[in-house]
Amino acid sequence: MVETHEDFEERLNVLGRKHTAMGKGYTTRVRGDGLIVVKPKRQTRRGFPVRGLLGLVVGFFLFKAFMMASLGETTYGERIGKLSDGTALEQAGAWLMQLDPATRYLAGLLEPVIG
Repeated sequence: MVETHEDFEERLNVLGRKHTAMGKGYTTRVRGDGLIVVKPKRQTRRGFPVRGLLGLVVGFFLFKAFMMASLGETTYGERIGKLSDGTALEQAGAWLMQLDPATRYLAGLLEPVIG
């Protein structure tokens, strides 16, 4: 009798966990023998959005390259120099917008397209 009650309690626990999991979404599938099987959706990991951050960085470098290609390296450098003489926020912007090899390379690729 005790084993039967423990088995019943275990089945109730399994059903409770399944019910909670299906509350977050489920999928249905028809097996080859015609039985409809309902399974909880797999939970996706929510971590740090690396792809989004990478897209942001690439977009920023493309923006810098577009600015440099459209203004020219001399004018771009002069404007960054003016920014570096300004307030702390402007100095931070000048540091971010400074010329680097990646920006020069991308600007070289964009110059014929813009020009």
